[in-house]
Amino acid sequence: VVCNPTSSTAPCVPYPPATSSLHFEGELVVAVGKGGLRIPVDDAMDHVYGYSIGCDLTRRDLQAEAKKMRRPWDASKGFDHSCPMSPVVPKEDATLDGDANIQLDVNGSVRQQSTIGAMIYSVPEIVSNLSQLFRLQQGDLILTGTPAGVSDLNVGDKVTVTCGDLIPCNFVMGDAE
Repeated sequence: VVCNPTSSTAPCVPYPPATSSLHFEGELVVAVGKGGLRIPVDDAMDHVYGYSIGCDLTRRDLQAEAKKMRRPWDASKGFDHSCPMSPVVPKEDATLDGDANIQLDVNGSVRQQSTIGAMIYSVPEIVSNLSQLFRLQQGDLILTGTPAGVSDLNVGDKVTVTCGDLIPCNFVMGDAE
């Protein structure tokens, strides 16, 4: 499969090296607008600039091997093109209540579907919890977790991730670099 961005509305994401099991994870992305440390839950939304929707890609075979050997699995999650995402929308311009649907489709087939209200932690709780461990900085991006249904992606797959009225994340899995 050759991806040609001039003939496609979706960018091409190259299949990463050193894996034969690449999994998708559709996630709401929170963009930090104001940094802070030990942010109270009640103040957390003051630190949120906006939202995006993304696809956290995971080299699942590398992750499983690292877990088995009790080693860090950074290489399974952090690699070139590991998180395609849509442009960030300011929070004032986004409507994301608990009923907002988050959905990931592969080749037009629904693979993940849930609502923001079904997330284990709310956005304010996530921001607050992370700020207890790390100083959040303006520009940080927080991935908030994925609904059930993660599975493999293959070269040529067309992926669309949507959430409420956010700009969709669209991409095509391209050949390995």
